Amino acid sequence: MIDKLLFEKLKSNFTEAFWFIKTNKVRTFLTALGIIFGVASVITMLAIGNGAEKEILAQLELVGVNNIVVTPIPDKKDDEADTDIAENEENESKRFSKGLDIIDSESIKKNIPSVKLVSPEIILDTYVINNGKQNSVKLIGVSPFFFISSNISLEKGKMFSNYQINNALPVCIIGKKVEKKLFTGESALGKQIKVKDVWLQVVGVIEEKLISDKAQENLGIRDLNQDVYIPIKTFLVRYKDRKVIVDKLNANNRRNQNGPKKKQPRGNYHQIDKLTVQVANSNELKATAEVLSKMLKRRHNDVLDFEITIPIQLLKQQQKTKQIFNIVLSIIAGISLLIGGIGIMNIMLASVLERTKEIGIIRAIGATREDVILQFLSESILISVGGGIIGIITGILGAYIIEMASGIETVLSVNSVLLSFFIAVIVGLVFGIFPAKAAANKKPIQALRSE
Repeated sequence: MIDKLLFEKLKSNFTEAFWFIKTNKVRTFLTALGIIFGVASVITMLAIGNGAEKEILAQLELVGVNNIVVTPIPDKKDDEADTDIAENEENESKRFSKGLDIIDSESIKKNIPSVKLVSPEIILDTYVINNGKQNSVKLIGVSPFFFISSNISLEKGKMFSNYQINNALPVCIIGKKVEKKLFTGESALGKQIKVKDVWLQVVGVIEEKLISDKAQENLGIRDLNQDVYIPIKTFLVRYKDRKVIVDKLNANNRRNQNGPKKKQPRGNYHQIDKLTVQVANSNELKATAEVLSKMLKRRHNDVLDFEITIPIQLLKQQQKTKQIFNIVLSIIAGISLLIGGIGIMNIMLASVLERTKEIGIIRAIGATREDVILQFLSESILISVGGGIIGIITGILGAYIIEMASGIETVLSVNSVLLSFFIAVIVGLVFGIFPAKAAANKKPIQALRSE
């Protein structure tokens, strides 16, 4: 019986509050603007934050969580070399690096206990031909561990077999976009494609990976869907082995060592173009990178002709920066909600002054202080709820517009919508209490006598 009475009282108060709000539409809308923009800001900022987090996780999947990347530094060309290099020619001639090669990768796996796997890559910009169609591609010589370290799965076909790898057979695994371009509407498995001057048989097609332009730029990731992968031994035997060319150049230099000394730029003398080292435990990344650097420097005759990066650390730094940015934006959105709450309180206080006689009448006919508080609280809550609903719609539209206009990925979540709506209701309740109490504290006789 008591619950039914309370329900009827609440129903009556909210009906009265709705009628009053409907009568004062413009003032109500202006009062709710702070709530609308505050809720919209919260939803939009959380959507941007969720989108950034999703992007970071996607990039982590692409680069591998526990990977260390070693990239070679080619020798400078004549026009890029320093003008004062002649001063160091004698010292430089004593330091000769063989460059990053397959033997380095084998030595790393053998001598560093924390290393789980090592994946060397050789990259060649070339072209592929099939049925008269020619397209630019990157030909990548890889080891079997490449697909593990890069989190690549096959959509169809098989990985390279040990027989194909050991015998340098002309086989390849292609990206999904390569298949679409060369074999429109049909499967590429078992077909032959001509990459540069060599015919290769397609034994597999990788699953398509969504790689944003930002990820390619920030992390140096290729669009894996447009590459052709062959065993690294096949690459060295059937295409090019820079180590053989460099060894011949060194032999010629030794034969001509009695001639005038002049430092000649060697260009890209490295046998491999990238080396991915995967560590078993992420806690050992930094220590392993330090050991790796010392080991390679020793093997390269103290010549620092390589660069070591830890992608996960770069991504964590990006994530930290984005989190700080999102916190700042959320604080700004929270200030908007605070201003909206202050606006509600001011309008409700003004409403109390305007309705002094009304308060005196309802108190005189038997309304209690609690009834007056409920009536004014109902109005402030309805304003904040209405503003919250409009803010939710505005926030969803804002997130969509930002994504369409700027290309920044936004991810809306039910939790962010519910959180912003809950905050709006709380703001209405908290900032409505003071005006409601001010109205309830008015004495009926004084309220009736006021002009």
